[in-house]
Amino acid sequence: MKYHSDVLILGAGAAGLMCAIEAGKRSRSVTVLESSNRAGQKILISGGGRCNFTNLDAEAGNYISENPHFAKSALARYTPENFINMVERHRIGWNEKKLGQLFCDRSAQDILTMLEEECVRVGVRVKLSTQVKEVRHAEQFTAVTGEHEFAANALVVATGGLSIPKMGATPFGYELAKQFGLKVVEPRPALVAFTLNAVDVKRFCDLTGVSTEVIASVGKQSFQEKMLITHHGFSGPAILQISSYWKAGEKVALDMAPGVQVFAKLINSGARRDAAAAAAALREVLPIRLAERWLELHPIRKWTNAALEEAERLIHHFEFVPSGTEGFAKAEVTAGGVDTGELSAKTMEAVKVPGLYFVGEVVDVTGQLGGFNFQWAWASGYCAGQAV
Repeated sequence: MKYHSDVLILGAGAAGLMCAIEAGKRSRSVTVLESSNRAGQKILISGGGRCNFTNLDAEAGNYISENPHFAKSALARYTPENFINMVERHRIGWNEKKLGQLFCDRSAQDILTMLEEECVRVGVRVKLSTQVKEVRHAEQFTAVTGEHEFAANALVVATGGLSIPKMGATPFGYELAKQFGLKVVEPRPALVAFTLNAVDVKRFCDLTGVSTEVIASVGKQSFQEKMLITHHGFSGPAILQISSYWKAGEKVALDMAPGVQVFAKLINSGARRDAAAAAAALREVLPIRLAERWLELHPIRKWTNAALEEAERLIHHFEFVPSGTEGFAKAEVTAGGVDTGELSAKTMEAVKVPGLYFVGEVVDVTGQLGGFNFQWAWASGYCAGQAV
């Protein structure tokens, strides 16, 4: 059986649903095809179940892309305030945790319910558990699912990236782009924990669960937030953030005592200088177990000013080379994707293929941690929805 609509959207995630709502508002007939048995699965697990649905400070500088300017247009056309207005119309309580990050008071389900209700209001049809086998293009775009075919004048690809494959992530969106002759920037895991080599695992990973404030840096990029030691390496917000900027083989630098001169009282003073004094100073900054381990790994063998200054330097500039990351299985998002040079920054339409659009995570625009990726989903989905 063949179905017809004005707009066909592949993927009922954040970007796909936003695009559907906006297209529906413009009286377009819209069909959304979703391969899993429920819409918005990544919405539901985000923010620890509370959905960090946007960030008040979202701007192009918070995004990674081969073209750092590409996101500017969409982010300007659909702002965090625009999404907050929809949230408040639906009487969803929200709060700002830190750094502009907005979360639901109750549950991420509130955001998904809001989007589903908006879809119903404007007549969008969402078909779940519908796996697209192939897409054909003649006068129209036709998605073939087996016994059914769905045809439309406009096709919006909102299939997401490769992160969290157990939730149904596939490379289908990238394959479609290539089918239509569009370039794809090699996808890679982003916002993901680092793994360590065998030597560093022995040095640190028996401290699993220990967390401390650090500044994590790669090149000129740095983030000051918590780091968490895991069974396999380092995680926590600071590590997830810097992982998006890291390339295999690069060193990562950690300032383990941001803004604190740990041994200041021992340098150029008459204070007692010995291992006990150094340990006491370090325990004021680091968790006790990590402080003790640090001194085991980096003992201060002389109690001269020069030796203490070197110990101070090291704690503010500890370098390691990750053996890798925990990969797409644990990555919160996928960096890379459909090359932005192939798309209109205003509409998300493929320049070479009229009527074909790409939105959300499948595009080479990746946000930092803290609600930025949702804001990109809302903004890119909105822009496509205004154009289809």
